[in-house]
Amino acid sequence: MHKLKKTMCALLLAVAFLLAAAGCSPVAAAEREVYVGGMPAGFTLGMDGAQIVGFCEVLTKDGTRSPAKEAGLEAGDLILSFGGVRVTSASDIDAAIRAGGGGEGEVVVRRGGERVTATVLPAQDAASGRGKLGVLVRDSISGIGTVTYIEAGSLRFGSLGHAVAGEDGKAMEVGQGEIYRCSIVDVVRGERGRAGELKGLFLNDRRIALADRNCASGIYGYFDRSYDFGGLRRVQIGEEAHPGEASICTTVDGVSPREYAVSIVKVDEGSRTNKNFVIKVTDEALLAETGGIVQGMSGSPILQDGRLVGAVTHVFLNDPTCGYGIAIANMLGN
Repeated sequence: MHKLKKTMCALLLAVAFLLAAAGCSPVAAAEREVYVGGMPAGFTLGMDGAQIVGFCEVLTKDGTRSPAKEAGLEAGDLILSFGGVRVTSASDIDAAIRAGGGGEGEVVVRRGGERVTATVLPAQDAASGRGKLGVLVRDSISGIGTVTYIEAGSLRFGSLGHAVAGEDGKAMEVGQGEIYRCSIVDVVRGERGRAGELKGLFLNDRRIALADRNCASGIYGYFDRSYDFGGLRRVQIGEEAHPGEASICTTVDGVSPREYAVSIVKVDEGSRTNKNFVIKVTDEALLAETGGIVQGMSGSPILQDGRLVGAVTHVFLNDPTCGYGIAIANMLGN
C-alpha cells in the first residue's frame, strides 16, 4: 500500500488498435462462469530490461560521442546486460558500468526476438566523471485499458483484446506489471477519419491485480482476492456469437461500467485474430457521449443472449460507430 497518487495519463495501452497478431493460442470456450469487466484499469508493465528509445551525445574532455550508437546498437533494442551484469531497469545500466570500473564491456540486447551482442567502451562524462553509453532508455510502460473478464475461482483476468505493441508492431515482451484502479475523466468524441479517445486518472491508492503476459489477444494476469467482486455480474462463456442484438459493457465516465446496445453485423469466429466480429453501436446515449467506439474501449466485453462472447478491439476510422471484436475463445487460456 502506498500513498494515494493520481497520474493523468492518455490511454496509451488502449490506443494500439491496429496491431499484428502473434503468440497466443485460442482454446475452446468451456461452460464456466466469469465476472464481466468493463471497468478501466491503470497498467504499469515492467520490460525486464532497459529499452533504447534514442541516443544522445556524451560531452567528454575530447569532444562528444555516443558509444552505444558507435557500437551499432539500435533504437528499440532491449538492453539485458552490460559486462555480465543483469540489467532490469534504467538505473542498472549505471550500476553495471560502475561495476566494470568504467571500462569496456559486452552489451547483450534483444532485437526482433534474437539476442545480439556488442562491445561498448563507455564515454567519461566531463561534468560528472561517470561512464555513460549515450542512450535514452525506458524500463516500463504505463497506460489505461479495459478489463474484459475475471475468471471465477482462479481470478485470472483478460483485457484489451490486443497486444501492447512496440515500434515494429509486434507484441512487446514485458515482465510482471501492476494494475491499479482508474477513473475516466474526459472523452474526445470520435469523428469520421479521426479516432476518439477516453482519458483517465490512475488511482494508485491500491493495487488490484498483477499482469504477467502480453500477447496478440491482450494483457493477462491475476486479480487480488481482496478486490470487491460484489458489484460485478457473473455470466457463462458463450460458445458462439451470431448476427443480431448484443451489448457492450464499458466506462466512459468515472469508475463504473454501463451496458450499451450494439449490433453484431458479421461473425468470423474461425479466424485466429482479434477481428472475429464486426459490431455497430446502436445505443443513442453512447453515440451522444463518444460518437461510437473510441480508443480506450478496447477490451470492453461483448454480451449476447446473456453470455460473454467477446471484446471490442478496433474502431473503423471511416465510421466510428463500427468496429471489430475478438471472440472470447481467442482470449481464454492465456
